Amino acid sequence: MKLSRTIKHIFLWGGFLFSLVVMSNNLKIDPGTSKNRKHLKVKKVERVARITGTPVDAENLLSPNNTTAVYDVGGTDLGIVWEMDKGKYGIFLGDTFGKGFIPDQDDPANFGNNWRCNVLAFSNDCNLEDGLTINCMVTDENGNARELIPGGKDKSGNGDWTSIPTAAIRANNKDYVHYFNMRNWAGWITNYSGLYKSEDDGKTWGKCTTVHFTSDSNFGQAGYYKKDGYVYMIGTETGRHSNPRLARFNEKDIENQSLYEYWNKDLNKWIRGDESQATNLFEDTVGELSIVYHNKYKCWIITYFCAARYDISIRYAEELTGRWSEPQILATGKEYPQLYGSYIHPASLDGDNLYFLMSMWRPYNVFLMRAELE
Repeated sequence: MKLSRTIKHIFLWGGFLFSLVVMSNNLKIDPGTSKNRKHLKVKKVERVARITGTPVDAENLLSPNNTTAVYDVGGTDLGIVWEMDKGKYGIFLGDTFGKGFIPDQDDPANFGNNWRCNVLAFSNDCNLEDGLTINCMVTDENGNARELIPGGKDKSGNGDWTSIPTAAIRANNKDYVHYFNMRNWAGWITNYSGLYKSEDDGKTWGKCTTVHFTSDSNFGQAGYYKKDGYVYMIGTETGRHSNPRLARFNEKDIENQSLYEYWNKDLNKWIRGDESQATNLFEDTVGELSIVYHNKYKCWIITYFCAARYDISIRYAEELTGRWSEPQILATGKEYPQLYGSYIHPASLDGDNLYFLMSMWRPYNVFLMRAELE
């Protein structure tokens, strides 16, 4: 596929002005490499449904959830989805605003009441062809979605601004969420990253004091996938301008950071306890990411926001530590202005349609996307 275009776009996120200029001249995106036997191809991508908020004028999308009226969730983003139990899914959302939220503003985060740094929805919907239905959310005594990972809401840039979930997993019959605590959105300066866990199916959450990533860690943001007794974690520095790196740990050791192992492709081995030994899986600017193993195609798939190209990209590999394909484009900022986030729904790993949750800064809500693969 060859592309020739120039994209200029300016937008705000978390009070920080972004200016993206993407220029490409006959950019060739190769769906595979000579060392990959499998050649996964993206045939068609479309937006299926709105998941959160209230439809805007002239919006012609399925919208099965009235989160604004029911849960006081008018504006929100992310949508990190993981399987909690067979057929039951958790969906972590980021900074959330209530019924007073006004979409389509230059900075949506400044237009809304009842600011919560994160909220959690649950869904039993496995048939995503007609959208994604939210069955319930974790709520307060008034029935409004409540904050689970505390955030200070200090916008000075020198304290605790907000706590943002980046990945979630069920391990040892407990649920864990990886998050970062933001100090200043200008430059994505964090205080730290860590874990919260729930032992009651997501109703209440507590901090895991034994897992702590520094503000300059290679695993300030993450994606999880559980396979063959291991939890695999692909991490990046906080922000959208670093390469991805790989770690793993036994499911039972998720709270023992000293037992985490990091993949070093130069030495071709796992190195325990030293995250600085993790090497790049591939070279690209990786933002919000999702990692899965596709059961039908028998390969690993990663999706992520690429700020350099202003798109959501997909790559695949037969072996997690092996050679990754070149990127294919799932969605562009030209078609979906101010897009970000790309969280694969686990219910779509057995067929040809890969569903993922995508955010758009304006109207600051989450949408269900479908990518047809072959």
